[in-house]
Order: sequence, then structure tokens, then C-alpha cells
Amino acid sequence: MILSALLTSVGINLGLCLLFFTLYSILRKQPGNYAVYAPRLVAQRKSEQRSDFNLERLIPSAGWIRQAWQPSEQELLMGFGLDTVVAMRIFVFGLRVFTFAGIVGIVILLPINYSGNQLSDDDSDLPDISLDSFSISNVEDGSNWLWVHFCAAYALTGVVCYLLYNEYGYISSKIIDYFYASKPLPHQFTVLVRGIPVSVGDSVSEKVGSFFSEFYPTVYLSHSVVRRTSKLHSLINEVKQLRRKLARLKLNGNASNRHKREGFLGIFGRRVNVIDYYEKKLEDLQEQVRMEQSSLAGKEVPAAFVSFKSRLGAATVLHIQQRINPTVWVTEQAPDHKDIHWVFFSTSFLRRFISYVLVVVACIVITILFLIPVAIVQGLTNLEQLETWLPFLKGILRLAFIRQVITGYLPSLILQLFVSLIPPVMIMLSTHQGYVAYSQIEKSACIKVLFFTMWNIFFANALSGSALYQIDVILDPKNIPRVLAEAVPGQASFFIAYVVTSGWTGVSSELFRLLPLISNYCRRLFCKKDDEHVEVPSTPYHSQIPKILVFELLGLTYFFLAPLILPFILIFYCMGYIVYRNQILNVYMSKYETSGKFWPLVHSSTIFSLVLMHVIAIGLFTLKKLPLASALILPLPILTLLFNEYCKRRFLPLFKAYPAECLIKKDKENQNEPTMGEFYDKLATAYEDPALKAREYYGATGTNTSPLLRDTGTS
Repeated sequence: MILSALLTSVGINLGLCLLFFTLYSILRKQPGNYAVYAPRLVAQRKSEQRSDFNLERLIPSAGWIRQAWQPSEQELLMGFGLDTVVAMRIFVFGLRVFTFAGIVGIVILLPINYSGNQLSDDDSDLPDISLDSFSISNVEDGSNWLWVHFCAAYALTGVVCYLLYNEYGYISSKIIDYFYASKPLPHQFTVLVRGIPVSVGDSVSEKVGSFFSEFYPTVYLSHSVVRRTSKLHSLINEVKQLRRKLARLKLNGNASNRHKREGFLGIFGRRVNVIDYYEKKLEDLQEQVRMEQSSLAGKEVPAAFVSFKSRLGAATVLHIQQRINPTVWVTEQAPDHKDIHWVFFSTSFLRRFISYVLVVVACIVITILFLIPVAIVQGLTNLEQLETWLPFLKGILRLAFIRQVITGYLPSLILQLFVSLIPPVMIMLSTHQGYVAYSQIEKSACIKVLFFTMWNIFFANALSGSALYQIDVILDPKNIPRVLAEAVPGQASFFIAYVVTSGWTGVSSELFRLLPLISNYCRRLFCKKDDEHVEVPSTPYHSQIPKILVFELLGLTYFFLAPLILPFILIFYCMGYIVYRNQILNVYMSKYETSGKFWPLVHSSTIFSLVLMHVIAIGLFTLKKLPLASALILPLPILTLLFNEYCKRRFLPLFKAYPAECLIKKDKENQNEPTMGEFYDKLATAYEDPALKAREYYGATGTNTSPLLRDTGTS
């Protein structure tokens, strides 16, 4: 790619960013768009619904930036939880790393690269100069200037490890502070028990009650047996949808639309009054819900949520094997009662295992199929190859502007469009993998998206040349540094364009929220406004964290290879920090709290990026005929991995469980509080399936007022 093509891509994306920012600053002030740009505030009744017109609404302003900047980290922690703080700390960490990397790369490495004579582009005009002239490829083989790159690799590794250690320690301290500041929560006192052995004629509830009363008589409090409620949840969702549909029909005063045919797509069958038809259908569904709730007494699952009188008691049960046979009475930490994914919870072990295998196979298939758009994208970056594929385009491709757009902007745009489809697919796959909590589903999807993105964005594009087809070369571990050193530098220009398109424009489009804006406009255009509860989107950790980490991978990998990428990545982190603070304050609402459990993934990804940089450096210095530098850089990945192992032993246990010191101290604080009696009463029913307690779903006019099934045992 030539410099003018990159400038074309930067100009297009910069124009889109300014357009999105300008439109957002205007549209966010319009009362009809409050549900799009401030759904969280609307749901909490904190947004002022002003309808009076004033000229200020039509004037772009940057006041939202100041509002997003103002809240302190402590305010974010107390108002939005530790996960939100950790998400913002990822941006802070990236800003610190790439500020240092940007200074070293642009001030020191870039001039050295550009002054080299390895590539013969000296006679080209500046707009037509290849971007490879700004990379390490332009430094002569065997040049002593390569030692500057060697020292830079060591310096950046030291700085990143230092910042990683401080960040790990800082977030660990926040976990403890957040725990001490929290009120008693049900999941702190509760353990999920699976694999409960039940004899014929015994119930799971009786078995659980007798077991824990016998072995933990002083700390056992109560239990809630899990039941097979998948069908019940499906019926309740149908009731909800039908109620919303009825509410819209009754709100719409157009009587001509209240009659249709009851058959397929309203084409066949007898003509009926829609409202009467749906009300009758709603009554039938509500009766089915009531009958299903009443019939669940015999549909127990060999699993139960067991609650204890202290946090230490729950932790003791959690970490001690209950029987000689480790496959029965298996304990795990209970998620928050609002975080449980009840629909898939009751499936058998065999079905969960089969689902896991199918999900793994599906991920592999998707990864392989994604090589097709990768090949298309790489064809666009190589105009000679594109002309071979499509010879009728030769005339158009001779136009300078068309060539710049095709090579500089179009490939990264196409790749971004395909990548945007992956997060929802991974969420869907993780949902059917057998996890019992939404937080587990999202963390699993986050890992899947990260691995997928790293492979298909970085490795598949970098190795999309001839090296990709030399399988025997790639499979030999000795050749990996050389293969990467040959392939990765040549894709620097593509990844710079990708950072601009996916990073800059992606962040600005996240702020603009085009699809929710169109949906809101259509709803206001075709439906009357109703008083329904505003749907507040959940914070999309599974899609945003992998994107941030992939840009970190690109920045660290190309730090000494092509430092021209560093300013673009630094700008992305600056934009992302402000935009996502704004979205957290106004748009998103966390549906769960993991107490910072996403940070170990960030740490591991950063270590992987550093080691990858070292491996490429070893191969590159060998290709550049500087074998001594290759030999001296060998200790660097070893020291990095040792540092990672130390951090895992020093900090990671705190992300898995609280130490006894903290649990005992917190239990003593709560021991004499008068509200603990009320908390224990609520704890006894906190883990009942909400579908079993949903009285409002089995009929507003029903005469059956008997209490719903209760499966809670109490000591």
C-alpha cells in the first residue's frame, strides 16, 4: 500500500467519525431519541423528557465529553460495579503502554526505518511512497541500527510487565475493597451442588436436607432444588410477547386493523376480531402456565442451591470434596440469583457434554469458513492479483482514486462487516454450552471471540500469502519465527487501515448507535408511543474486550516492525475511553457482577502479545543477518513467561475465591447486625426459579389462588 492510499482511508474514516460525533451531539438532545442514547437514564427515570423546542437542540456541542470525563473511578465503582471499572482500566492500561511505545516508535524507530536504503523507493514522490519504507524492512541487513530495535523490544517488554504487575495488584486491591464495602449478597452464602445421588422413592429435596443437616449442622441454613422449567420459561415468554402485542393493539385506535383471518399469515381461516382472538389465546397460555407450574413437583433435577449461615461455611463446603467418589455431591460457587440462566440449567450431564462438543466443532467450522472473506480481502490489497481474477476491471483500476479506495479502505471495511457478525454467533453458541449463569456465558463468548479474532484478523491475514499453503513449513516449530518474520511485516499497511476503519469508525458508530436509532424511528413512525418498559442493553463485554485486546496485539507486534501504526492505536484508545465512559453512564446497564474476573483474560492476552513480538523478533533479526541479536533476545520470552507464572501465583487465586481472612472478618461484621435475620429469610427463597414464583402469568381472572410449588428445605 502506498502512503496516498493510507491517507485516503484515514480521510474517509476521519470524515465518518466527525459525521457520527456531530450527528450524535444533535440527535441525543431530541426527546424522541432519549430511548436510543440514554435508555439507562430513561429506565431509571433520570432523563428529563423536555418537549419544548429551543435552538440549542440543533447546534452540535461537545458537552457530552465533559460529562463522560467527570465521574471519578470511585463513583463508577459504587454506581456501576467492579466490572465497569475493570473495563475502563483496560483503556487506561492501553493508553499508558502506547504512550510510551508511541514516543519510542515515532521519535526513534520511525526515522531509523525511513532513512534505510533496503527498499529502493527513494525516487518516488512522497504520496506514492510505499508504507514499507517506514518499516524495519527498509533497514539494511546487518546494520548496526537494528540494535536500536533490539533495545526497544527489551524496553517495551519491561515497561509492559511493570504496568501489568501494578494493574494486577491494583485491581486485586479493588476486589477486596469492593467485597468489604458490599452488603450481604445471596451468592456469598450459597453453593451449587450437582450430582446428587438419589435412590428410588426418595426426593432430591429430602436427600439434600438430610445430607447437609448431618454433616454441616451448625452452618447449614436451607436449600432450593432445581426443577426442569425449560418449557415453563418458554410459555412465560409467549405470554409476555402476547401481552405486549395486545397492549399495542389496544393503544392503536385504528379499528380497521382489528380484524384478520386466524390462519397462516392471516391469509387463511375465518375472520376474527384480533383483540378477542389474542385475549382468548392469552387466557389459554396462562392456564398452561398454571398447569405447568403445578406439575413440576416430580420434575426435580439432581442439583440444588444450598445456603449457609456464614460466608466461611459456604466456602468450606465449596472447597472440600464431599464424598470419596468425586463425581457425586460436586460443589461449585453459586452465581448471583439474578445471573442464573434457568432455561438451560436443568439439562442432563450427557446433553451438556454433547452440546460442548457440538459448540467446539461449530467454532472450528466458522473459523475455517471465515478464511473465504479473508482471501477476498487480501485479493483487494493486491491489485495485480485482483486484475488476474477480474480482468474486466483493469480500466477502472487504473484510476488513482479508485486504486487508493480499493487498497486502502475497502479491504478493512469488508473484513469489519464480516467480523461484526461473530460476537452474536459466539453468544448463541455459548448459551447452548451448558453454563448456568449469564456471566459465564458472556465470559465464554468473550474468549471465543478473542481466539477467533486473533486467528482470523491477525494470523490468517498475515499468513494469507504463500506461507499459508506451506503446511509442512508452518508445522515445524523451528520455522515458525522465520515464517512470521517473513509474513507479518508485509501486512503492516493493511493493519494500519484496519485500525482506522474498525477502531476509529467502530468507536464512533458505537456512540451513534445507527441500528437502534433506525429501530426507534420505525417504531415511532408506525406505532403509537406506549408506556412499556424501556429495554436497556447489557454491557457488551464479549464483543468490546476482544476488540481492544486485538488492537493491543497489533500495537505490540508492530511496535518495532512498523511503528507508524502506533499513533493510530493511541488515538483509538483515547476515543474508546471517552466513548465507553459515555455509554456506561447513559446506555448500558450491567446485568451481573463478576468482581473483575475479566482482567486475568486481559493479562494473559497481553503476555501472549509480548511473546509473539519476541518470536517475530528472533526470526526477523535472523533474516536481517544479525544472529547475535536473535540469540540475545531468546531470554526475553522466557523471562516474560516466568513473570506471567509469578503473577498467576500471586494474584490469580484472589479472582477465584476470597481468602478466609476476608470471609471471617466480613462474617464478624455482619454477625450482630439486626438486619441479618431478615436477610436469612430472603436467602431461603432467593434461589427459587422465578418462573415458579410468577403468579401474574397464570391468569388475572383465575380463581386458583393456592400457593405455588415450594421446594425450599430449611434447617
